[in-house]
Amino acid sequence: MSQLSVAASSIQNSPHSASQSSIGKVDLVVVNKSDTSMLLMRNGKVLRRYKIAMGDRPVGHKLQEGDQRTPEGRYILDYKKSDSAYYRAIHISYPNEEDKLRADALGIDPGGQIMIHGQNPNSTLTPDEAQKLNWTDGCIAIKNHEIDELWQAIDTGTPIEIWP
Repeated sequence: MSQLSVAASSIQNSPHSASQSSIGKVDLVVVNKSDTSMLLMRNGKVLRRYKIAMGDRPVGHKLQEGDQRTPEGRYILDYKKSDSAYYRAIHISYPNEEDKLRADALGIDPGGQIMIHGQNPNSTLTPDEAQKLNWTDGCIAIKNHEIDELWQAIDTGTPIEIWP
């Protein structure tokens, strides 16, 4: 288990702690796809941990439009979208220049519109049930109260690292 995983395991992540207190601004968001978690960090310390849902094919780096994968690497959270179909959404700056070059070399469309977003309002599943499944098209989904907290905690330009 990595030091980050150990540190994250001690972080309070109940809905009550998330909704009752503001964590302030974070300077880094880290997604660990293999343990389906998102960490909100400031000055190297984990402030909050969320359980995430991803696309149907979460293993491997996103290569092209429609591959149901979440990208891996370092990106920027570059804008917020309050009128998202999935409650709220925060855009991840995929594809970056490396992703575009790879796609060009392979003759494929890298896709785009990768977001961190809340729950699907048309789903018959509860948020807890939905978070046990990989149901997005390659985006990263968290519960609505968590996207509310993330929305307040990040500024446009906050980096995000997405690990395998």
